[in-house]
Amino acid sequence: MWANESVFYQIYPLGFCEAPYENDGVLQHRILKVNDWIEHITNLNVNAIYFSPVFESDTHGYNTRDYTKIDTRLGTNQDFADVCKNLHKSNIKVIIDGVFNHAGRGFWAFQDVLKNRQSSKYVDWFARIDFNGNSSYNDGLWYEGWEGNYDLVKLNLKNPEVVNYLFSAIKGWVDEFDIDGLRLDVAYCLDFEFLKKLRSFCSSLKDDFFLLGELLHGDYNRWVNDDMLHSATNYECYKGLYSSFNSMNMFEINHSLMRQFGSENWTLYKNKHLLSFVDNHDVSRIATILTNKNHLPLVYAMAFGMNGIPCIYYGSEWGAEGDKRQGDNALRVSFDKPINNALTKWISKLAKAHRESKALCYGNFKSIVLTNKQCIFERKFENERVLVAINADNIPYTAYFNAQCNNFVDLITGENYYFDNKADLPPYSAYFWKAN
Repeated sequence: MWANESVFYQIYPLGFCEAPYENDGVLQHRILKVNDWIEHITNLNVNAIYFSPVFESDTHGYNTRDYTKIDTRLGTNQDFADVCKNLHKSNIKVIIDGVFNHAGRGFWAFQDVLKNRQSSKYVDWFARIDFNGNSSYNDGLWYEGWEGNYDLVKLNLKNPEVVNYLFSAIKGWVDEFDIDGLRLDVAYCLDFEFLKKLRSFCSSLKDDFFLLGELLHGDYNRWVNDDMLHSATNYECYKGLYSSFNSMNMFEINHSLMRQFGSENWTLYKNKHLLSFVDNHDVSRIATILTNKNHLPLVYAMAFGMNGIPCIYYGSEWGAEGDKRQGDNALRVSFDKPINNALTKWISKLAKAHRESKALCYGNFKSIVLTNKQCIFERKFENERVLVAINADNIPYTAYFNAQCNNFVDLITGENYYFDNKADLPPYSAYFWKAN
């Protein structure tokens, strides 16, 4: 699967393009802005892009009105097709958000229910509708909304008509935009039988069609398996990444990695490739969360060196800030143009190192040195060994360990290193040492 050797870049299009929050119905070709960023994305050594919702919606994209039409605020279907074509020309794969658990109140089928009530032929398109109840919108009927949000009307994925409609839309996305995969919103809410049908259907469209699920907690194996999803968002390690640096407790993230990817029989996800990230459109940006800004390059080194498929959230590669406590819109802002600074260049080197190393893409996890402020762990695949070393302290650290050989090269900088059973780690440093 191509995704296993990829680095992703996430864009939240409505925010990225500075579209109005409410759908004003005014056609603007804002999505073409992505074309101006392709060189920047390529320079980051990214080879896959994940677009948050792009289809016609009421407000934020996850309350879909029409699964076949690019949001008017972003442009036309042809605009997005041109963007995808240009990305593919630059050897960048494209996946988009599939919002299948719920639709918006503006969804044409739900509008028919509001108008025709019990006589609507679309009543069974939705999970539960009670014409004797009411909602906060005072429609004179009750329906199930996602987590109590009545702007998100839950779809009935057990209804073949709904499934056929969604699958027809997906086929249209492949035919029109040549997408390479889907990120499934709130995948933990989706019916398992629907996911199995989805996997089979998408595989029939493209052999290497990638399915990524948004999962928060629980056993990811329930969703990520040969019958359903290829991958899932690794929220357990997301928390461990920033928390380990803020509390200066490298044991936390290393425990999660050992639990998920270690060599023991009880390891949960040994042969799985979960999505690694330090922030996204739903959580505060990493530059805001970290209490010590010197840790910013290091947390990215950890994310690119650990097991998983790394993903960068647009703007965070140069240290942009955004606080979830100020609302989602604070995380989904527009930038006039990309910024290239020391952090951007560092992340570009990390991405190149990750993509070119089989050990970093496929290797297992083994802890070598672990203290509160330092860690060295091994990623090994076939004949390639890479030691990921991080010193989060503000003073140098000498790590004593058996490196099994003396000669190494840092995949980040290309510099050679010679170890004699010890390694000197400068303050706030990170390395990907490959054994020669």
